[in-house]
Amino acid sequence: MKSNSTINSKWSTKPGILFSIVAIIALLWNTGGAMQFINSVTATEASMQGAMPTPEQVQVLTSLPLWVTVVFGIGVLTSLLGSVLLYLRHSATMITLLLSLIAFVLLSIAYIVYGVFEAIGTQQIVVMSIVVVIAFALVMLSRMIPTTKETK
Repeated sequence: MKSNSTINSKWSTKPGILFSIVAIIALLWNTGGAMQFINSVTATEASMQGAMPTPEQVQVLTSLPLWVTVVFGIGVLTSLLGSVLLYLRHSATMITLLLSLIAFVLLSIAYIVYGVFEAIGTQQIVVMSIVVVIAFALVMLSRMIPTTKETK
């Protein structure tokens, strides 16, 4: 007969190597996101003009309210921390990644409201859609980590 801890746990055995590989890939993905965030907050208007095809795009990005940048930072930092916690199979993983998902959904809404998607186009819509889908997938994956209550 199985013990209560085995019955209550979402894992019949310890998570395997595939879980660790996915967590490492998530960490690499979110490190790239953190680098993108750093680039965006340290960019000057002159450096953006070299990277953006039109002055309208530069104007839209440089006129975003501070709260949009803060939400971007929260999304990036919580996703990076969540990836580390995922690898460690920590009980705080799900709430951390859920905060990241919420931040990225809010960022997407802000991009609609402030015309970022309209100015930059399909490429930005695709990137943000991928970010939100991956954030959602990581939240779902984190649900597989047994909570402290479940492992007792």
